[in-house]
Amino acid sequence: MRKLYLYLLASAILSLVILGWLIDSFSQTTLEVEDRFAWESKIAAGVATHVSTLPSALRAKTAAALANEFDIDIRLKEGATLALPKELKTAMLDPEGLILEDQAGFYLLKSTPDLLPDYLEFRLDKVEDTSERSDMALTLLFYAGVCLFMWFILSPLAKRLTALTNVAKRFASGDLSARIEVNHFTYIKDVELTFNRMANQIEKLLAENKLMASSLSHDIRTPVACLRFGVDAAQDAESLDEAQSYLTRMENDLDQMEAMLKSYLSFATLEQKAQALNFEETALRPYLTSLADQLMPKAKERHVQIKVSCPVNFPIVADLHWLARAIGNLISNACDFAKEHILLSAFIKDNQIFITVEDDGQGIAKENWAQVFKPFYREQTHRNREGQSYGLGLAIVAKVADWHHGDVSVGQSDELLGAKFVFSFPLKPVRKL
Repeated sequence: MRKLYLYLLASAILSLVILGWLIDSFSQTTLEVEDRFAWESKIAAGVATHVSTLPSALRAKTAAALANEFDIDIRLKEGATLALPKELKTAMLDPEGLILEDQAGFYLLKSTPDLLPDYLEFRLDKVEDTSERSDMALTLLFYAGVCLFMWFILSPLAKRLTALTNVAKRFASGDLSARIEVNHFTYIKDVELTFNRMANQIEKLLAENKLMASSLSHDIRTPVACLRFGVDAAQDAESLDEAQSYLTRMENDLDQMEAMLKSYLSFATLEQKAQALNFEETALRPYLTSLADQLMPKAKERHVQIKVSCPVNFPIVADLHWLARAIGNLISNACDFAKEHILLSAFIKDNQIFITVEDDGQGIAKENWAQVFKPFYREQTHRNREGQSYGLGLAIVAKVADWHHGDVSVGQSDELLGAKFVFSFPLKPVRKL
């Protein structure tokens, strides 16, 4: 949104500066002082020159005769009646004369050196004052220009908001695949990316909820059927020992159901914990060594050796609890299916941290590589664990990778020839949108 604020502020300042400059230039051009009384000044100068050549007794009559002949309001006046400063009286000798204004309008005073101290007064036609209307027009033009300029700047924003609104309506009506196509020239790129990320999360959560409901309804049938069978068998038992054996089986079935429900509910609330991630910095080599040591008892029980390979002891920034949970799940998986060796290694490439877990087991079928990280998926092959397994371990690993803006993948180990899991995430934490 900061980009949007900067665009709006810059556009407002730019529009004010450009329009102000244009209108100022226009006003200076159109309102330039012009000599609106050029011909009147020439007439007054001619009359004054002519009258000054005549004897004093004829000057007033000649001026009156010329005024009558040419139908102009001009008369000769005595200088003693003129109450003006000396500087203005001197201005009457200028070629254009001295133009003054009173309530009746404008009048021109003109004299010559031979005519002084007398002077001619030439009453001019009153010119209509259009300055007020011109100012109003310029003001309206300025605001219209600002509106036009702001519309030019904001119209792309309005289009993007309309597109976002339409996509949001489609998504709200049930089209969970609706996404807005992000434009590189948009002002609200962060908002669009955030909407798409939100839509992805909602779609993923709904899909997981449907899958969990389906898996739970499927998996719970077995222990419920066993319980029903145990109840019926206990009721029909001929001895207390036989009834006790059925009750013991029922207790085991209840324990299995309780563990199943606990795992499902734990996974269902997993997304809420993403809001409380605590990113910390630590050295990777001792961190991985510590994880391997924690799983060492299980490895010894399975007669498996865990080797840690981290040539460079570089720092990482992550939520250490959940990263340990994810890597621990991968190592625990490897312990279940490895024959003798597990390799835990790490390296940096292109500002990404890669943590790999490899084993020398029989690996995972290639056609199942894209499925093993889905919740409740259990491969129907030799990699099924003995004991309780609900297909959530690798799904948790995938979620932790997503929380760290990373990725997790599975393949075949080139060195040990078994399964190879690769967990990667950025070297520096990514700002969450």
